[in-house]
Amino acid sequence: MSELRVLFATAELRPAVGVGGLGEAAGGLVRALRSLGVDVEAVLPDYLGWELEDERVDELDVPAWAGPARARTGVLGDTGRVTLVEAAGLARPHPYLQPDGSGWPDNDHRFASFSAAVAALARLRRPDVVHLNDWHTALTLGLLHPAPPTVLTIHTLGYQGVTGPEWAARLPHHGERYLWHGATNPLAGAIALADRIVSVSPTYAREILTPEHGMGLHDLLRTRADALEGIRNGIDAEAWNPGTDSNLASAFDASDPDGKVRCRAALLRELAWPDTGDPVACMVTRLVDQKGVDVALGAVPYLEHLRCRLVVLGSGDAWLADWARAASAERPDWVRFIDGYDATLAHRLFAGSDLLLMPSRFEPCGLAQMQAMAYGTLPVVSDVGGLHDTVVDADDDRDNGTGFVTRTTDLAGLVDGLHRAVRAWRHPARRRAIMRRGMSIDWSWTTPAERHVAIYTELARRDGGLAKNSAEY
Repeated sequence: MSELRVLFATAELRPAVGVGGLGEAAGGLVRALRSLGVDVEAVLPDYLGWELEDERVDELDVPAWAGPARARTGVLGDTGRVTLVEAAGLARPHPYLQPDGSGWPDNDHRFASFSAAVAALARLRRPDVVHLNDWHTALTLGLLHPAPPTVLTIHTLGYQGVTGPEWAARLPHHGERYLWHGATNPLAGAIALADRIVSVSPTYAREILTPEHGMGLHDLLRTRADALEGIRNGIDAEAWNPGTDSNLASAFDASDPDGKVRCRAALLRELAWPDTGDPVACMVTRLVDQKGVDVALGAVPYLEHLRCRLVVLGSGDAWLADWARAASAERPDWVRFIDGYDATLAHRLFAGSDLLLMPSRFEPCGLAQMQAMAYGTLPVVSDVGGLHDTVVDADDDRDNGTGFVTRTTDLAGLVDGLHRAVRAWRHPARRRAIMRRGMSIDWSWTTPAERHVAIYTELARRDGGLAKNSAEY
């Protein structure tokens, strides 16, 4: 079979643009697919009018409400080769939010226009497979017929792009599939229409079939259960490598983790904390309800008893930031809050901390737990989604444990998990064994990318792609 050609559409693609896990996941998967020989055309909105090297321009045939639209293809710095879409309303300083933190009022129109452009590109390029990501690209299947084989990845089911019913009426194809309880639900329509559906971990794929985690779409997803598969995300194994990370005070790896001691000492100096011989836990997170930040902050009064300090790096909801700031002011010897996100500091935190807290209420995959384990930091996590798939409880399985999984997602569960982690940390031989196991696992994108290639190949062989069809609009 000739080289696979995949049109990969996403609202975020790191390092060019990334607000959350979507950008990191899309960027990592695209790089890994290309390393496996897949011809991937990565398509994203041209938010900032980026300059490209070796630029080629294609005018796109889109509905009047989406245009004028064109695609600029070229090399965008470290992001590599991309296709940037110019269409109605896409150019904005932030992909989704106004300066006051509220969403752009025309986000429905903006990403409908992006989807129309993706459909036009699919007609123009005739790829073997179209890979859509989240609701921002989901209307594509209502604007493209006949469609090539399609894969839809659900990164977070909670964001569905629900808007007024008029958008379903504007779609030339399958409008009825996008109508959901009197509104247009882009994600619901794409779930109904895509050939294959991927979620970002095996456990999350099972969870979203339940009322508890299905965000109102569990019944629809159950009808597509045979097409649904969970594939764990990876991390960038080059960027997250403590043996080569220039951000760190000292390099280290699983065979020689002594450099982590020096990274820990450097972090304590940076935080102006003395080395008391007690463990340091960190959180690198968005300050939102999903992440269980309130649960972690609720555990602050227990830290002194546990003899464990906590550093929180993140930004998000004001009430959580205020709570974290107050906890830091009231207990400066035990809590430190750093408002915002600093990528290099995140590396230093994972290298210098002893424990990671992730008390998430739900977690489609999660990246921080894998990044932390790669840096020899023991995770304390909820038993949900991708956390379940990546962390083995060291008390339940002493030969294979890589961290600590809480029994419940509430305060009592977190305090118990943290207590067990601190107890293990205070036994050097056991601590080193758990560290080495986590550091020795291949958390890269290679295995997830290989599974995606298998899906693409199966679909392309079964259908033959768009090339066999006459384009219809």
